[in-house]
Amino acid sequence: MSPVERVKTLEKLIFASIIGSSETEGTNAILFAESVRAFAGSLSKVPIWYLTPESEMQLSSSVKNNLGRLNVNLIPFQLDRNVLEFPFAGQVFAKALAEVTASSQTKLLAWMNTNSMILKEPKEFLLDDEKVLGYRPVHHTLVGSRYEEPLDQFWTLIYDFCGVSEDQVFPMTAHVDGEKIRPYFNAGILITRPENQLFRKYRDVFLRMYQKPEFQEFYRKDDRYAVFMHQAVLSGVIISSLSADTMQELPPEYNYPLHLHSEDVTDQRPSGMEELVTCRHEGFHTDLGWEAKIPAGEYLKQWIANHLI
Repeated sequence: MSPVERVKTLEKLIFASIIGSSETEGTNAILFAESVRAFAGSLSKVPIWYLTPESEMQLSSSVKNNLGRLNVNLIPFQLDRNVLEFPFAGQVFAKALAEVTASSQTKLLAWMNTNSMILKEPKEFLLDDEKVLGYRPVHHTLVGSRYEEPLDQFWTLIYDFCGVSEDQVFPMTAHVDGEKIRPYFNAGILITRPENQLFRKYRDVFLRMYQKPEFQEFYRKDDRYAVFMHQAVLSGVIISSLSADTMQELPPEYNYPLHLHSEDVTDQRPSGMEELVTCRHEGFHTDLGWEAKIPAGEYLKQWIANHLI
């Protein structure tokens, strides 16, 4: 096959995520895949990959059958149990493996956590030619660094280990609390070009950093530092590796945190899910009264109800 013919066979985009064996994760994963197939428009038929840690319990036959019906490709991978037990470390390694696997198969890799739904065609995922990363800021500032305040000790360490210089830092606005912060990227939605090897660098830097004694002190002081370490390292790697003009911030209709709708103080607060392109949730379907609580019209509520296992 000639180089020209090979390029023609490339997928324009592949969706990738990680799936665990819990019932909630299985339901999330099926609902996400159903939403891609139903609402993603020109992207509704692109491949969906779910990476599965082999040290996890096996997925149920029901989940496997439903994912098979939706043409989802399950990709097992091995990861040391001690690493997997650190918050979100599995995602770090799964991102890198997805990137390696996708390198010869697609121009764009869309990583989305399975607690997501596609509600309209995500046209912004098809990045402009000069862009190498599509992103959304974090929902809340939490352990993030406010732009107008001095850099604290935690973020000073992150920047030192990741090789971030002051001139690489730029402001962004947290999705829900509206705070002006230093770059702090949401790890649950990232559109990348696999050829740039961003996720592989992220994995390597995270592995070098996350157990350093300097960070252990922060974990002991406040467990949120452990929970969000993966996101802090991601942010350090991105801003040390890419210039701001090669990044494309996705609109606020992308990755909207449905579970934080009541806390949204910004001007972009939607009146309902129908205004969104993609959203995130915390397993709203586990609440028996979810239909009365989510901000959505009857058609969308019924669609969701019909696709829950």
